[in-house]
Amino acid sequence: MEKLLQLSDHEILIDFALSCKCRTTIRIKSLISTAPLAFKLQTSSPHKFLVNPPSGLVPPLSSAAFQVVLKPQPHLPPTFPRSPSDRFLLKTAAAPDLSSDSPESTHSELVNQWFASSPPRPTHDVKLKVYFVGPFLLTHAVAAGDFEAVRGIVKRQRSVVPELPPGEAESLYRVATQHPDIVGLLLEAGLRVDVRGEVYDDVRWASKGWTGLHVAAAFDRAEEVEKLVNDEREGVECRDNEGRTPLHLAAGKGHLRSAMVLVSAGANVDARSKDGRTALYRAAANGDRPVVEMLLGAGADPTIGDVDHCRSAIGVARDKGHKDIVQVLERGEAVLHAARRGELDALESLLEKGANMNFCDQHGLTALHVAAIKGNKDVVMMLVEFGASVEWQDAEGHTPLHLAVEGGSIETVEVLICRGANVNARTKKGTTPLSISKLMEYEDITKILMDKGADSLVPSTTFPSPLIRK
Repeated sequence: MEKLLQLSDHEILIDFALSCKCRTTIRIKSLISTAPLAFKLQTSSPHKFLVNPPSGLVPPLSSAAFQVVLKPQPHLPPTFPRSPSDRFLLKTAAAPDLSSDSPESTHSELVNQWFASSPPRPTHDVKLKVYFVGPFLLTHAVAAGDFEAVRGIVKRQRSVVPELPPGEAESLYRVATQHPDIVGLLLEAGLRVDVRGEVYDDVRWASKGWTGLHVAAAFDRAEEVEKLVNDEREGVECRDNEGRTPLHLAAGKGHLRSAMVLVSAGANVDARSKDGRTALYRAAANGDRPVVEMLLGAGADPTIGDVDHCRSAIGVARDKGHKDIVQVLERGEAVLHAARRGELDALESLLEKGANMNFCDQHGLTALHVAAIKGNKDVVMMLVEFGASVEWQDAEGHTPLHLAVEGGSIETVEVLICRGANVNARTKKGTTPLSISKLMEYEDITKILMDKGADSLVPSTTFPSPLIRK
C-alpha cells in the first residue's frame, strides 16, 4: 500500500506527574496529493485518556495535530516507562468523497460516519505505544534503584537529564550515589553536576575504564580537557572498557567545545569503539548537526559502518529520521561526485552552502584528489579557493599533487604547487611526486618539480597505485 502519512513520533511519550493532566502532541502530515486524509484515533484505555480531536481530515499534502491527554492519576503507573496496557490505534485512509473545506467543527462527525459506512473502508493503521517519562518518574526510578526504568526513560526522552535545573540535577545525583551503575548512566546521559573534587579517583570511573580526560570530556569541561591535553597527562587516544576515546564521549553527548579541543589536539576523528562506531556515527545518531559539521570539517569519514548492522553515519541518520543530518552528510558525497564529473556550477553551489570539501570515499580520496588525477584545473582551482587541503593524504598516503603528477596535467600540477603543495610529500611507501613523474617519463612535470625544490635524491620504494582512480 502507498504510504499515506508521516508522523512526528510513533510513540506517545507522556511527561507524567501525579494528580495532574499530562499532555503530548503528535503531528500528522498527509503524503496524499489528490484527496484529504481521514484519521481516527482509538485507545485501549478510554477511562484514562482523552484525544483532541479524536478524528479529522487533513488537506492534501498538509499537516494537522492531535493532542493526547492523560487524565489526573492518583497513583504511579504500574510499569514505566513502557505501559503495555495502554495502546492507541491510528486509522487513516484517503477520503476523496469528503471535503476538507467543510467547517472544521464538523470534521470529527463526518469522519466517524465515513469510517462506519458500508462497505468497510480500506485503511492504513498505525499502532502507537505509550511511554511514561519525565523528571518525576526519573527521580522515582533513581530512588528505587531501578536501573532498567532509568535507562528506558533517558533512552526515550534524551532531553530529560541535560535540561534538569542545577538544583534538581544535584539532588538527583545525591540520590543516585547509592547506585553506581545508575550514576554512570545519568552522567553519560548528560547530567551536569559539580563533582569536580571527587570525580577523577572515583571507582565508578575506574570500573568503566575512564581516564581523567574521559571524565572531563563527558562533563564538557573544555578548559580541563585542554589542560589535560597540554600537560600530556592523558593521551587523546586513550580507550575505556568499551573502546571509546574521549572524543567518542564528547561527540556522543553533544559537547561541541570539548570535541573541538580534542580534534585540535590531534584526536583521530575516525577512531572506532568496540562496536565499530565512530564519533561521527554517534553525533549523527543523535541528530547533532553542529558536532556532525565540525567532525566532517575535520575530515571524519561518514561511510564507516558499525559492527552489528554495518550502518554508517549516513545510514543511522537516515534510519532515525534526521533528515537535516542526512543532507549534510550527503552533500559531502555530492561534492565528490561533482568534482569527479567536472560539474563546476553544481560544485560551486554545494561549496557555497557549506558542503564538506574534504569528504573522503572508502579509499580516503577527496574531491581534490579526484579532480587532480583527472587533470581538471578549473575544479582544482575552485576547491583550493574554498579552502580544500592540498596536503590531504588518501589511504595509501597520496596527496593531490601525487595524483596530479600521475594524471599528467602540467597546469594542475602548477596550480597545486602555487597553492603550497609539498613537492617532497611521500606516500606510506615512500613515493614522491618526482619519482612518479620520472617513472612515467613526464619530462616537463619533472622539470617543474625540480625547479620548485623537489629532492631528486629521495628514493622511490614502489610504483604508484594503478590509474583505477579515474
